[in-house]
Amino acid sequence: MIVITGATGALNGATVEHLLGLVPADRVAVSVRDVGRAQHLADRGVRVRRGSYDDPAALLHSFEGAEQVLLVSSSDPRADGPALHLVGVEAAVAAGAQRILYTSHQNAKPDTAFGPGRDHAETEALLAQSGVAWTSFRNGFYAHSIDWMLGPWQSAGAIATPADGPVSWTDRSEQAEAAAVVLSRPGGFDGPITLTASAAPDFTEIAAIAAGLTGRPIERVVLDDEDWVAAQIASGAPEAQSRFTLGFFQAARRGDFAGVDPLLRELLDREPRGVSDLLAERVSAA
Repeated sequence: MIVITGATGALNGATVEHLLGLVPADRVAVSVRDVGRAQHLADRGVRVRRGSYDDPAALLHSFEGAEQVLLVSSSDPRADGPALHLVGVEAAVAAGAQRILYTSHQNAKPDTAFGPGRDHAETEALLAQSGVAWTSFRNGFYAHSIDWMLGPWQSAGAIATPADGPVSWTDRSEQAEAAAVVLSRPGGFDGPITLTASAAPDFTEIAAIAAGLTGRPIERVVLDDEDWVAAQIASGAPEAQSRFTLGFFQAARRGDFAGVDPLLRELLDREPRGVSDLLAERVSAA
């Protein structure tokens, strides 16, 4: 049985939907905080049980009979992510899972300036120490995040942010689809695997793409880090949130998000969506 946590969330919820197109529903189980939100899956024959990282006993029950367990990474920046993930790893091991999979990130590095990457690196170390076969999906940066990273570029006619670097902006739904393919083919995907789009443009290149789509100039303006943070705070953003986002720019210009990998294209059997696809949608919706 394949057990998926966080199955009412955007990423793993999409993974479940794709997986149901690849394997029978009676081979799929989900572990969720609120079983009522997963009724649509129960109605289709998926086993639904309550489970969360803060309730180890319930989590272990939800993993019963698991051959593979897909652990979703914690999205709460205030929580100790690796400690929560360890609960999931230990429950999967205790349940007898033959493989543990985890939704990691491309910049899973202990020294990255972008905080989540440090948590992912620590979690991958826990997986390596688990004694069980494991796979971590090092997902490229979710493409929809570009909406708040670029700022109001359409109305301003400019992308005004701190200095950045190449980023392999990748469609989250396609990463979910690829994860389902991996789950349906047990074995052969050991350790970290990278799921990215085929290109990693920086914001200067994105400004050029945006200009081509809109038919008007889009300027790239590079701001000093602290000036940008001050402007964010002045516009009403909490300082902690602004500095968290600043970590993205600092990590990007170090190259933490620059790599691209052909695996996503191979798993999808098509070319993944890129930045130009997302910006074209934004332009047409404006």
